[in-house]
Amino acid sequence: MHRRHLIALAAATATLACGSAFAQSNYPSKPIRLIVPFAAGGTTDIIARVMSEPLTKALGQSVVVDNKGGAGGAIGAAEAARAAPDGYTLSVATVSTTAANPAINPKLSYDPINDFVPIINIAATPNIIAVNPSFPAKDYKSFVELLKKNPGKYSYASSGTGGIGHLQTELWKSLTGLFVTHIPYRGAGPALNDVVAGQVPIMFDNLPSALPFIKTGKLVPIVVAAPARLKDLPDTPTFKEVGLEPVNRMAYYGILAPKGTPKEIVDKVYAAAKKALEEPAVKKRIEETGSIIVGNTPQEFSKQIKDEFNVYKEVVKKQKLTL
Repeated sequence: MHRRHLIALAAATATLACGSAFAQSNYPSKPIRLIVPFAAGGTTDIIARVMSEPLTKALGQSVVVDNKGGAGGAIGAAEAARAAPDGYTLSVATVSTTAANPAINPKLSYDPINDFVPIINIAATPNIIAVNPSFPAKDYKSFVELLKKNPGKYSYASSGTGGIGHLQTELWKSLTGLFVTHIPYRGAGPALNDVVAGQVPIMFDNLPSALPFIKTGKLVPIVVAAPARLKDLPDTPTFKEVGLEPVNRMAYYGILAPKGTPKEIVDKVYAAAKKALEEPAVKKRIEETGSIIVGNTPQEFSKQIKDEFNVYKEVVKKQKLTL
């Protein structure tokens, strides 16, 4: 190659590098889409909408929530994985999309470990088994006795096949030997609506979306996955209390960027989210849902995702679950 061509190539490369660095340093210069991989009304949607306003303020550009529900969160997660790694499409990570669903469906079009850059775990939320008020059992002991006497008679709703509600119930079933039939939905919101309406009697759900219905008497709490009994539900035992500590797992709601997103952009989003979580009003709104603020580092969140994925791979194997 002639010397002048080498000089021109070097100049062009330098210009591209400078342009990329300039774009990153000016990030964000347009609105950011935050994909929620579930229908509106569920916990993932609630947490995302609580965060969108303070993130908008911290980043200086609108953060717009975009619900892409279906397939236990896989449709929205796949779209997020395919997005350009420029920081303008982020997504909310859940146990369903990064652990439970990939564990049951190895043919997913995305890899939960390698196709994303974890940014921050916003909050952890307890999970709860709740029933319609017409259900004959109103506490854990009678709930178990009823299901033992009537194997296969009752069904439970979940946010979708491969979602956390599905696999956490299957984990519970594997430890108790009980059987209830799974009815999957396109998200926790539609599933909750049918349980409240009495179409399906039981649901294993994240607490933030179930709690308003519990408080108004439209759902009855049975048992909760939490470190200790909850202030809002002092009479509801934890899974650890009823001898099922492996089920005592909380959900997480974090922010992911597509693989290849520059570190400078990841750091900006992390700093903005961390700042948002320090605002008393934001903290209060998240904690009022029954969630616990986490705000960990990208490295810590990455380890959390890997650990949870391994847990649910074992559940799928033990229960011989397939789609």
